[in-house]
Amino acid sequence: MLDTPGSAGAAFGEKPRVGPVCHLRTMGTHAVVLGGSMGGLLAARALVGHYERVTVVDRDALPAGADHRKGVPQGKHFHTVLLRGAQALEQMFPGLVDEFVAEGVPRSNFTLEATFVLNGQRMIRTDTGATAIQLTRPMLEGTIRSRVASHPGVKVVDGQEVLEPVFDGRRVTGVRTSAGLLEADLVVDALGRSGRSRKWMAEWGFPVPAEDTIEIDTMYVSRLVRPKVPFRDKLTLVGPIPGRPNGFAYAAQEGDRWMLTVVGMAGDHPPTDEDAFLEFLRRSAPPDVFESIASAEPLTELRAHRFPASLRRRYEQLNRYPEGLLAFGDAVCSFNPIYGQGMTVAAMEAEALRKCLSEGEHDLARRFFRAAAKIIDPVWQLNAGGDLALPEIPGRRPLSTRLVNRYVSRLQKVAGHDPVVATAFVRTIGLLNPPSSMFAPRVLARVLFGRA
Repeated sequence: MLDTPGSAGAAFGEKPRVGPVCHLRTMGTHAVVLGGSMGGLLAARALVGHYERVTVVDRDALPAGADHRKGVPQGKHFHTVLLRGAQALEQMFPGLVDEFVAEGVPRSNFTLEATFVLNGQRMIRTDTGATAIQLTRPMLEGTIRSRVASHPGVKVVDGQEVLEPVFDGRRVTGVRTSAGLLEADLVVDALGRSGRSRKWMAEWGFPVPAEDTIEIDTMYVSRLVRPKVPFRDKLTLVGPIPGRPNGFAYAAQEGDRWMLTVVGMAGDHPPTDEDAFLEFLRRSAPPDVFESIASAEPLTELRAHRFPASLRRRYEQLNRYPEGLLAFGDAVCSFNPIYGQGMTVAAMEAEALRKCLSEGEHDLARRFFRAAAKIIDPVWQLNAGGDLALPEIPGRRPLSTRLVNRYVSRLQKVAGHDPVVATAFVRTIGLLNPPSSMFAPRVLARVLFGRA
């Protein structure tokens, strides 16, 4: 989802629409990013201008355009860049939104053209001031990859397996791949939740970050369809509720196609048998939405992907790091995909990395991980609260969590008829506003004393 773009480019070394080019401080000759998925591409964009050359290494054979690839099995399911992430993307890649829309990507207005059913409550239709575009992951990633590779000094290489970094006892000086040695001043581990920095650090005698997990046992099953009759909305999103830990997203995409993603948590998984799949969907889908889906033309087979647990690695708590190595994106924190937060957080981390690089190389890892933690903390708490609101999800629920969840549950009910509360909630889950904004006096009074 892409919000109305802000000012473009100067912070990322692009030529801004107004004003002079921003000149950046060059920190080294060569930086290598491990992993060419969205996290790696956004990290590479942050490095442009700070290193004379940036190389992105991926083991897949990367497609030339908007095609699926083996290393992104989740790419066949519904994806979104939340409202805050869209602003960051527009700054990194000026004109990106207009480019997508010109290529036929739908644009929607939240919540005038979207239906949200959260905690069993349908949110009121109101103009929250947020617009969005909705597109498939291959189109998004393919376009971003092309934009990143267009920068002078950037090279994206595929078909190379990452073996290990080269560590000289003080700092990382390069990385060995299946094609040979790449010398580097900085290596960024953007290998996703399987990122290997933690393992490498242990081998070199460094302390390793603690890991927080939330066991969600999630599976989602998706397919592209084409409705026989135009549907009134451009997005329908129904979330899980206690006793029914499943839901779905039904979203217009480019090419006059719709993405249907059905998700189940805590082992309540959607089946891939055609008839059983529709019966599973019927549990959460409003009748009109179900009819549109059931009568639609299937464009792909049903495709499943499993996600066992949300995972956070606490790099910011360490007091020693190997110089020349950073973990990034899902290698630091891998969120429950039902909330669609991962790519937005990665975009915000790219902004933070850019700022840290502009301040020099000294203590880079410590400064970046602490900056990333400030981005991750509120999102992780928001995410964990949503998960633990379901009794089916195992985990500790301290009093603070129970109280916040009771408040959010009432807020969602009030948002069914109160546009002020609905707007506050949409802007919070879109990461435009911090979670504390849901407790602002104007919102708090409506939630506590308004009709639920």
